[in-house]
Amino acid sequence: MKFFSQVTAVLTAGFAILGDGVMAQSLTRVNNFGANPSNAKMFIYVPRNLAAKPPIVVALHYCTGTAQAYFTGSPYRQLADQKGFIVIYPESPYSGTCWDVSSRATLTHDGGGNSNAIANMVKYTLQQYNGDATKVFVTGTSSGGMMTNVMAATYPDIFAAGIVYSGTAAGCFYSQSGGTAAWNSSCANGQARGSKEVWAKMVFDMYPGYTGPRPKMQIYHGSADSTLNQNNYNETIKQWAGVFGYDPAKPDVTQANTPQSRYTTYSWDNGKLIGVYAQGVGHSVPMRGADDMKFFGL
Repeated sequence: MKFFSQVTAVLTAGFAILGDGVMAQSLTRVNNFGANPSNAKMFIYVPRNLAAKPPIVVALHYCTGTAQAYFTGSPYRQLADQKGFIVIYPESPYSGTCWDVSSRATLTHDGGGNSNAIANMVKYTLQQYNGDATKVFVTGTSSGGMMTNVMAATYPDIFAAGIVYSGTAAGCFYSQSGGTAAWNSSCANGQARGSKEVWAKMVFDMYPGYTGPRPKMQIYHGSADSTLNQNNYNETIKQWAGVFGYDPAKPDVTQANTPQSRYTTYSWDNGKLIGVYAQGVGHSVPMRGADDMKFFGL
């Protein structure tokens, strides 16, 4: 069983070979970026006016999506042109192209799963383009939003911030049977519930012994999401509130009709954690590129 995003923009132009990569509308495939046991694919967009020490944004597609589809259907290419940062567009290797957010390998730092592959894509890009290691960010939609939480949990040493569009908490899709890219109905239906301490422990257990800084997080979710139930917003907020030591029920600031009508924005600790709950919005919440840039500080 698979879930589908409302994001449908797909570019069907063919690929042309260029060196040992693949090019299509300036999206380049990188074949040798480091260890990749899960066979995830790496695509990258490097704008012509690249910053001297460019930031990096990892943009993760939804189920049924591809790197090419997310390149076309998300705002990050145009924003990269304006601001000079690099965008990495990973692509899931599995049938249906959902990300693996269920196996122990992907839920473990350097565990050999999809998360490990994506981290190696970032390390390659930092070295190849003299990237700014203090300005590496991750975002994604639906399954990509789920993987965004996983990346923030498994590689807090790499990412400065993450933005999740319509996802689930890191570890929520864990497969007891060890399935890779497995579906978890309990999580999807909003039945997986826990205290902030339980959810936070899942994050801590993904990188045992890590005591360094963690990325700030922004969580978007729609109240009418029938694919990943609205309660996944609550559980994700509880997870990161637990990690940061906040009370999830007591945001410092609550703003109605922000950033637009029928959206409510909740903020903890000057924006270290932000929740945006979109009343009446289904699956998935539309991306807000300009606001993403503000949150990333780009």
